[in-house]
Amino acid sequence: MMNNTEILAPAGSMESLTAAVNCGTDAVYIGGKNFSARQNAANFDSEELKKAADFCHLHDVKLYMTVNTIILDNQAHDFAELIETSARAGVDAFIVQDLGAAEIIRNIIPDANIHGSTQMSVHTVNGALFLKEKGFKRVVLSRELSEKQIKKICGLGIETEVFVHGALCMSLSGQCYLSSLIGQRSANRGLCAQPCRLPYSACGSHDAAALSLKDLSLLNHLIQMQSLGITSFKIEGRMKRPEYVASAVMACIRSLDGGTPDMSLLKAVFSRSGFTDGYYTGHLENMFGCREKEDVIAAAKILPVIRKEYSREIKTCTVHFHISVLKGMPVVLTASCQGEQASVFGEVPCKAVKRPIDADYIQRQLAKLGGTVYEFGGLIAEIDDGLMLSAKDVNELRREVIEKLNQKKIKKNAPEYSFNAFDISLCDKRETLCQTRMRISSASQLDAVRTADFIIIPAEEFLKCQKPPLSKIIVEPPRFIDDEEKICAILEKCMEKGARHLMCNNISYIRTGGQLGFRLHGDFGLNISNSYSLDFFRKQGLEDALISFEIKLSQINAMKKNIATGIIAYGYLPAMLLKNCPIKNEVGCKNCGKLLADRTGRTNKIVCYKNYTELLNSQPLYLADRKDEIKNVSFITLYFTDESPAQIASIIEEYKNPKGIRNNITRGLYYRGII
Repeated sequence: MMNNTEILAPAGSMESLTAAVNCGTDAVYIGGKNFSARQNAANFDSEELKKAADFCHLHDVKLYMTVNTIILDNQAHDFAELIETSARAGVDAFIVQDLGAAEIIRNIIPDANIHGSTQMSVHTVNGALFLKEKGFKRVVLSRELSEKQIKKICGLGIETEVFVHGALCMSLSGQCYLSSLIGQRSANRGLCAQPCRLPYSACGSHDAAALSLKDLSLLNHLIQMQSLGITSFKIEGRMKRPEYVASAVMACIRSLDGGTPDMSLLKAVFSRSGFTDGYYTGHLENMFGCREKEDVIAAAKILPVIRKEYSREIKTCTVHFHISVLKGMPVVLTASCQGEQASVFGEVPCKAVKRPIDADYIQRQLAKLGGTVYEFGGLIAEIDDGLMLSAKDVNELRREVIEKLNQKKIKKNAPEYSFNAFDISLCDKRETLCQTRMRISSASQLDAVRTADFIIIPAEEFLKCQKPPLSKIIVEPPRFIDDEEKICAILEKCMEKGARHLMCNNISYIRTGGQLGFRLHGDFGLNISNSYSLDFFRKQGLEDALISFEIKLSQINAMKKNIATGIIAYGYLPAMLLKNCPIKNEVGCKNCGKLLADRTGRTNKIVCYKNYTELLNSQPLYLADRKDEIKNVSFITLYFTDESPAQIASIIEEYKNPKGIRNNITRGLYYRGII
C-alpha cells in the first residue's frame, strides 16, 4: 500500500485492538480506566495496557493513550500515576484535552509526545500554532472544518489528525455542556449521556431528532485529503464493537489503495441514517439522522462475515533462519528480521538411529509460523552427517527464537522516556469578591450595564456602540472561527476604536490577542477546572479567567490561584456550540421561533451568530440569593443573552439587593457537580 498518511483506529477492548491491528491499521488509540473521554468503554487496566502496547509494537503499530478529559485538583496525583504507568508500558503518545494535565505530563515525562485532543476545540491556524509553540507534537482538528480550512492548518510544522469516519457530535467537541447540565454526566469528563440523540423539535414533532447528525464518513475523499498533508486519518468509535473497527480500517486501506470503499457494508455495520461529508464539502444540508431499527437489523446480518476478516494474524515481516547442527556441539538456531537477530541453543544432537535429519526436514518445522507476525523467508543449514533432531526439539527451538525476536522487535518499536517525580508547586492567593462583570450580546443592551466593573460585548457589536466606556470594555470574538483573518481585522478595528481587553474563549485567541497587543481574559470555553490549568494560562498572559461552570463552588473555593478568577453567576448558559443550525434544518430560517423543545416539552433558546448558533440551557442560572456562598473568587459575571434592557436592570438590582428565590431557575452545577 503506497500510503504516507497514518490510519488511526479506535479500541475500547483488547478484541477491538486485535481487530484493528490484524486488518492493517498503522496506529491505535485506547483509554485507561480513568481520564478517558469514553469512560463507558471497557478500556484498559495497567496489565492490559502493557499487553496492548507489546501487541502493537510487535506488529509495527503505534499506540496512543487518550487522557482527554478535564481533571480536578484532587485527581492530580492519580493522573500522574496513570501517565507514568502508561509510559512505562510503552505508550507512544498521550492525547490530552486539559492543558493543566499536559503540564503534569511534561513535569513527570519531559520527552513525552503530547497530542492536542479534538476536545481542545482547535479549528484555526493560530490554535494549531499555539499548541506547536507549547511543545505539542500533534493537533486533532475539530470535525466541523472544510477542506479549505484543513489545508490552511496543514504544513505549519505540527502534525494534524482528522476524523474521517464515525459518530458526529452536534456540538463542537469540548464545548458541549448539555449532558452535564441535564444529568451531571459531563462530555468533558468522558461520561456524556448523549441527550442530543433523543427527540428535539422546533415545531412540536414527536419524531424529530433535531440535534442528531448522521455519522461522518470522508472515506471517498482520502486520496485527495492525503494531498493536503494530513498526518493521520482517525476513525471514531472506542465504544463500538470489533467488527465496526475492522470494517472501517479495511475501508480506509481500500480507499487509499485507489479502490472504492463498500459504503453499504459500513452502513450495515453501524450508521445513523447513512453518512455525511457536509462539513468537509461545505454542504450542510441533509446532515441530520438517527439510529433506526433498520440499521440495527442490517448490522446483525453482516457481523459474522467481518469477524472472519480480523481473526487471522497479520504478517508484518519475513524471517530468515540459520541453524547449526554439528557433532558434539549444542544446536544453534538464529532468526533474523528487519535488522534484528536472535539466537537460541539446544541440546547436543544425538547420532541418528534410523533416518538422519536434513535441511528439508528442518525447514518444514521452521516454516510453521501460524499465529505469528512472520512469513518464512528461507533457511541456511549447517548439518553434519548422521545426526538426529526430533520435530519436538526443532519446534521448541523455533518457539524460543521467535519469542526472543518478538521481544527485540517490541523493544525496538517502544519509546524510551526519562522520568521525574511529580513535583509542581503552586502559589495560593486567596481572593475576595469585589467585582461584577456583565456580558451582553448586543449594542442595544449597553446602557443597561454601564454600572458594571467590566462589560463583555461581542466585537462586532462593540463597533456599533456610541460612546462606549472604553476602560470597562472586554471585546468577545466569535466562539467558532470560520475566517481567522477576517476576525483579526475586526479585532484590529476594535483596537483602533479604543478597546484594550480581549475575552479568550478559545486558545487561538491567546495567540491572536497577544500579537495584537490586547490584555487577555480567559472565558468559560477554556474549561479551566484545576489549579494546574489556571497556572498554565497565567504563564500564557491571562490576567484573569472564568472557572468552568461544570465544577462545584467548593472545588472552586479550594483551587490554588495566582491570577484573579471568577464565575458565571447568572445566565442562560450556552449548553452547545453548533456549526449547523437545527431549526434551519427542520423548519427553515423564515419559520424560526428561536426555541427547541425536548420530549418533555421543556424549551431551549437558540441564539444565532451569523456562522454558528448556540443552544442555551432551558433555565437561567441564578445565584443572587447565594452570593455569600461564593468564596475565593474576585468577580462574578452576569451572562445576558436576549434579555431586554428592562429585564437586565431588574436582574442587576436583584444581585445588588436580593429579595428571595426566583421560580424556574437552576443553580447549575455549582452544588451538584459532575460525576
